Amino acid sequence: MHGQQLGLMHFWQAGDAVTHGVAYLLLAMSVVSWYFILSKAWSTWRLRRGAHAALEQFWAARSMDEAMATLARADTERVFLPLVQKARAAAAMQPDSSLAASIDRDEMVTRALRGEITQASARLESGLAFLASVGSTAPFVGLFGTVWGIYHALLAIASSGQVMIDKVAGPVGEALVMTAAGLAVAIPAVLAYNAFVRANRIVLAELDGFAHDLLGLVITGRRLDDRPGDALRSGMTPLSTSPMVR
Repeated sequence: MHGQQLGLMHFWQAGDAVTHGVAYLLLAMSVVSWYFILSKAWSTWRLRRGAHAALEQFWAARSMDEAMATLARADTERVFLPLVQKARAAAAMQPDSSLAASIDRDEMVTRALRGEITQASARLESGLAFLASVGSTAPFVGLFGTVWGIYHALLAIASSGQVMIDKVAGPVGEALVMTAAGLAVAIPAVLAYNAFVRANRIVLAELDGFAHDLLGLVITGRRLDDRPGDALRSGMTPLSTSPMVR
């Protein structure tokens, strides 16, 4: 019976509105964090599983239409396919009276690829800012609940005039629970953030290399032999018109 009185329900009943507010805040942070963790883990797994096969099937195709159809089936997360669509559209753009007409064709394709890589990076990084914020603030939210519990313990001691275990057990236990809750929310968020940042870095490197080869394909009709990323940073002079983009 005594153990039941000092259980979690006893600590919850002993808390006030501030304690309950901190607990609800930590619960909300945990729920949203786990939503991002599970959803991004699923999308990252699908992307990593299908990326290599998607690119191999793309380069094994005999025409651009066949390559795009194959990539559309394999690229379930729609990370690589938009690069091909934007590059092809930029290469086929007709000159007009706009400022874009004064830009070379290879520069137009390069700009389109840069823009799409930026958008892909933004999609991959969605939710990471929240995980980082939870990982850095949840321990302090729990610490606030801890300080508030100790404050209640001190008030109980002051009102009774002596240290009595039954007077301080509730507030002190409440403080310890808040500390543990803050750490329980923060640790998964930090670990997931670090894992997703590393996974995104690998995907963006693959995107950069694919965009480099794609630039050579739509401009010269063949893949380039330069280092990945050089063409996107400096651009290229078109050597021939690729029959695959017509």
